[in-house]
Amino acid sequence: MGRLLDHRLIVLVVAASTLVCTGCTGLHVGQQSLYRPGIRTIYVPIFESESFRADLGERLTEAVEKQIELKTPYKVVHTPNADSVLRGRIIREHKRVLAENAFDEPRSIGVDLEVEVNWYDSQGGLILRNASFAYSPVAFTVAQTSILIPEAGQSIATAQQESVEELAKQIVEQMEIPW
Repeated sequence: MGRLLDHRLIVLVVAASTLVCTGCTGLHVGQQSLYRPGIRTIYVPIFESESFRADLGERLTEAVEKQIELKTPYKVVHTPNADSVLRGRIIREHKRVLAENAFDEPRSIGVDLEVEVNWYDSQGGLILRNASFAYSPVAFTVAQTSILIPEAGQSIATAQQESVEELAKQIVEQMEIPW
């Protein structure tokens, strides 16, 4: 009886192994399953900026490139001949007072940034994340607000940098393939 049980167990293990090896050829596991398989390199030209703040487009471009290298399998290259091109434009940068003291001095300020992002393949076709974007040349728009508290030692520069880093994370998250 024990020998028959061992034989059945061996047959079951071999059958399961065969199914796993042959039946799952289309299954992708790990980080690769989140990103487009035909793209290995990405070119990110400096983001355009309609803001009067100096170097805001350059800072956002640098943050996006770092996030791409950190979170995706894509390699950032500095040539337009890449597999894809990610273009961005800062369309809005705004400060607003959120809270004041009794003397009308700002105690909390909001720093808002809004960015338009287009992602193209090597033939110039728009890489769409979602069919609902098909009617628009803009693949996605992201926005970020940071809170500036001057009394805590923050400056506009630190609040903007916080917004830039959060925007970069949001942009790279949008590059994932939808489930």
